[in-house]
Amino acid sequence: MTMNRKQFIRNSAMAVTSMGLGSSLHAMESQHQTTMPSESKKNTLAITMWDFSWLERRWPGAGYEDWDLVLDELKIRGYDAVRIDAYPHLLSRDASATWELPPVWSTQDWGSPALNRVQVQPALNNFIEKCAKRDLKVALSSWFREDTTKAYQDIKNPQNLGEIWVETLRQIDSAGLLDSILYVDLCNEFPIAGWTPFLPESLKRDQFLPLSNKEQLKWINESLAVVRKSYPDLDYTFSNWENCGQVERDLSMMDVLDLHIWMAGGPFYEKVGYKYEKFESTGYDNLVKNGERTYREDPEQWQNLLKYRIQCAAKESRAIGVPLSTTECWAVVDYKDWPLLNWGWVKELCEVGVKEAASTGCWTSMATSNFCGPQFKGMWRDVEWHQNLTDIIHQS
Repeated sequence: MTMNRKQFIRNSAMAVTSMGLGSSLHAMESQHQTTMPSESKKNTLAITMWDFSWLERRWPGAGYEDWDLVLDELKIRGYDAVRIDAYPHLLSRDASATWELPPVWSTQDWGSPALNRVQVQPALNNFIEKCAKRDLKVALSSWFREDTTKAYQDIKNPQNLGEIWVETLRQIDSAGLLDSILYVDLCNEFPIAGWTPFLPESLKRDQFLPLSNKEQLKWINESLAVVRKSYPDLDYTFSNWENCGQVERDLSMMDVLDLHIWMAGGPFYEKVGYKYEKFESTGYDNLVKNGERTYREDPEQWQNLLKYRIQCAAKESRAIGVPLSTTECWAVVDYKDWPLLNWGWVKELCEVGVKEAASTGCWTSMATSNFCGPQFKGMWRDVEWHQNLTDIIHQS
């Protein structure tokens, strides 16, 4: 089954290089209005990112305390896959230990806003098994959450990075769950500093992946070689941001491109005054004052910026013959349920993004946003919105 999945992705890559922009969006939308694709006729999977929230946000009211409930709700909304943090550095050191995790931030609703405790196994296998029973695939990733013992320090070289993933996959394989794995992202947004505490400081970046750096390439290629040797039939990647030619890079060593694409960032956030503040509210205060107003003043400008970034990703995909899977995407990078913050304009942009990406024929799996989780109540409760967009994804 894993070999069939890998062949499917490779066939998709070959199709990407030969099909140009693919079917027109108009034709796709016409089909969407008249037909509902069966499970067997889905061309692209609808995926969502549950990051480290799936394990950390389990206190009452946090959203993930009842996995059966939220996975059923995910299926109702039309999703086929979920991308989660497997905590490989903790799992490989002691899978059954209880780990104390300081917060990454207090402003965001991903993960925990305060000190928390987690146990990776048997939780990881239990979660994957529940997904398997619902025919949901699982993409594995890691944000390399810092614990109070700093277990990430066990990763001293690329070999170590590959080895912790081999151990993670071995534990999943031993439970007979490997067929549920969609692909493995060895490091979220490598080499962004916040998610790569194990890297030497000289290799970390605030953004992008400049492959002119031989040491960064060494980490990528050598760690991939380690996991591919043990589990050659799985698909592997290092997720990153769309590039639009800003740096020279070659991602052809990946089996799938998990590129993260938003309208926001750059000029929009500069105009709004949002600076990714982690532990104080200034950024969200500015989003309240300026976010929707800035968008509504010239929605075509911001929609065209989003479309441009999507087309850049599609162009990169075609150039190297590797298909896309975008799990963080479309509107703003950071948002939440908050006084005076309206989800309407965010959902509007996300719909633009889904339709534009669907029109290219380059994606094998695609998210509707990076807010598709039960903790983002204003977006989660709009079931029809999710169903409409996942229908478009399935027909792309």
